[in-house]
Amino acid sequence: MVTDAARDGRSDGIVVRGLARDERDRWYGTLLRAFGGVPEPAEARELYDALTEVDRSLGAWDGEACVGTAGAFGFRLTVPGGAAVPAAGVTMVSVAATHRRRGLLTSLMRRQLDDVRSWGRPLAVLTASEPDIYGRFGYAVATHRVDVEVDTARVRLSVPPGTDEVRLRYAAPADVLDVCEAVYARKVPGRPGMLVRLPGWERLPLLDPEASRAGASPLQCVVAERDGEVVGYARFRVKPESDEGGPRGTVILEDTEALDAAAHAALWRFLFDIDLTCTLTARGRPVDEPWQYLVSDPRRCRPRLRDALYVRLVDVGAALEARTYQAPVDVVLEVEDAFCPWNGGRWRLMGDAKGATCERTEDAADLALSVRELGAAYLGGVTLDALAAAGRVRELRPGALAEASVAFASTVAPWLPHGF
Repeated sequence: MVTDAARDGRSDGIVVRGLARDERDRWYGTLLRAFGGVPEPAEARELYDALTEVDRSLGAWDGEACVGTAGAFGFRLTVPGGAAVPAAGVTMVSVAATHRRRGLLTSLMRRQLDDVRSWGRPLAVLTASEPDIYGRFGYAVATHRVDVEVDTARVRLSVPPGTDEVRLRYAAPADVLDVCEAVYARKVPGRPGMLVRLPGWERLPLLDPEASRAGASPLQCVVAERDGEVVGYARFRVKPESDEGGPRGTVILEDTEALDAAAHAALWRFLFDIDLTCTLTARGRPVDEPWQYLVSDPRRCRPRLRDALYVRLVDVGAALEARTYQAPVDVVLEVEDAFCPWNGGRWRLMGDAKGATCERTEDAADLALSVRELGAAYLGGVTLDALAAAGRVRELRPGALAEASVAFASTVAPWLPHGF
């Protein structure tokens, strides 16, 4: 049996190893300093202390000093077809500024991906504070998000039939948490990239430290109901402002879900119409969210596209078998993966809307690509055609690219509902 010390000792004396519980505070101090040194509000620190999985956390130690950190949450991520696939949510990654350019991040990523593989999780996912870091470890952008700033004084909504049948009521966010979470849970299978809310994570949307409000109100909530059933909700804040012309407040949307078109429209109409406001801001929304097709003037919504979830296939065969494909596909993939060489080689993927198999093969390859391209295309939001146009995928059998690109795509844009 190989011990941690034998596996993780480095020639420069730094050791990368699993975190002990009594080292948590020192480990967290290193992480906090790397991200600027500003303490989190106590409410947020308490929640993340509770959610942190110490047995999935790594520290890099130079003697008694912690000089690097990495952690992982045990998530279940939805994929095309609706399955919730076990995934490692990579988080809390840092290297002390005193220990740059010494290969420490590579050591942390090496150990972490080995661990993820040993846990039997075919995927690793993360959100990147610095996007150019993680490509060399096999991660690629798989989902995008839209941030908007809507001029609600000038933009109108054209709502669908049935909107007026939806009734809205204010409620304290904590009082309706269960019914809101039930709505969220019903939405999860229908959109790739969403996270099944495991115990404890339902508290995340209710985080409301005063220090983080920037002059806005405490968190507010409305629920949408039809025939006594909750069919949607919106959590938001209001930031009162005014100038010589009168009130110019801002509505800050934090979180919303709806089960049908009428409930969705009713919630967004409410947000547009809140008294004494003329702006609605929302961050991290799906790129295909329906409100965009109800507005009278999309330019006055000022949409901005940003990267969101980065995906890394840790076990190519298991990952490709875990999702379905919107069209029949039978393709041999020549996969390059220098960082996780167990993924390298040829894989035959056969699948359709009912399921898939992906196994090693000696057959001639139809497409050649790296594990990064597979990660980008995995949730269906980035097409293989687009990656081929960028020179990232090579077609070796005529017609294979079109076949695979259609099969991998999702009719619903993948979306990460919240960070971690």
